Amino acid sequence: MALISTRALNRATLERQFLLRRAELPAGEAVTRLLGLQAQNTRPPYFQLWSRLADFDPHELSGLLESRAAVRMVTMRSTLHLHTADDALTLRPLVQAARERELKGFRAGLAGVDIDRLTELARELVEERPRTMKELREHLLTEWPDADPPALSVAARCRLPLVQVTPRGLWGHSGQVVLTTAEQWLGRASAPAPAPDGTVLRYLGAFGPASVKDMQRWAGLTRLSGAFERLRPQLITFRGPGGDELFDLPGAPRPDEDTPAPPRFLPEFDNLLLAHADRTRVVPAEYRGRNGVGNQVFGSFLLDGFLAGIWRLKEHGTTATLRIEPFARLARADRAALADEGERLLAGMTRAGVHDIGFGALDA
Repeated sequence: MALISTRALNRATLERQFLLRRAELPAGEAVTRLLGLQAQNTRPPYFQLWSRLADFDPHELSGLLESRAAVRMVTMRSTLHLHTADDALTLRPLVQAARERELKGFRAGLAGVDIDRLTELARELVEERPRTMKELREHLLTEWPDADPPALSVAARCRLPLVQVTPRGLWGHSGQVVLTTAEQWLGRASAPAPAPDGTVLRYLGAFGPASVKDMQRWAGLTRLSGAFERLRPQLITFRGPGGDELFDLPGAPRPDEDTPAPPRFLPEFDNLLLAHADRTRVVPAEYRGRNGVGNQVFGSFLLDGFLAGIWRLKEHGTTATLRIEPFARLARADRAALADEGERLLAGMTRAGVHDIGFGALDA
């Protein structure tokens, strides 16, 4: 079995993530090929695509949400993702069993609650009209007044494929979280829970080469080894730097490990940093956990393809300020390259006429 180095893994993953060079793709196709965009907050999906697509216009992605060609909903790892409508109706059923298992941690707060009845009632409520989680919880409490209110919310979220309706998530707009089912919002039924094999192939196309544990971490699922074994005859394998067996698609790109990797600014919760159990292909061991403090996660930047620091963007009036905090002293050429990429970021993703780029520690 051929060995593959950390740098070779890095370049292969960056190529598939459109981070070695920006892709000439429509936003919807990019979202499909990336298997969705992490979307705990509303703005990061736009910054994810800005770093990956040539001439990206955030209004294009916003238009997909507004036309219901894309939605924001809980899928992989029980976190919010932005998916195309087709993927929302197939990936959520794929991970539904994991959402069911999540409920086990809330048994005490759901004592005496008929979960099937709760599911039926919650569906009726949000399909009658989109509702906030507070509204939904208050209705459920009238049925089960002794239940733990947060547990009722979790149960509804785990049992139902709830999407956040617009204007929440639109570029340049704000709006509270208001929910309905994917079926109601999209006007068609979810697919039955699929076998994972097709998603395994798509995952390798977006994040490979990768191990079984890598995909399980990305998806928040367990017991995927059977799917990899079924697919083994059509895959190739490598031995990773840590000794794990890594699977890949035979025709997938694997650039030379010395391929130049330009600096890139990634938003908080970018899937590149979350899609593997072993993240050393992007995150050097000495920088693990450095892109966040407590519950606060910062944007991250890459130098030579690897995590090298954090950043924050603030807009005030007509001024946009980009603060860049490197984890180590920067070479002059790297500093200049980051400043150039930062200027492009401010020009492409803000309306500010004045751009201020500075290096130093971020404010807490």
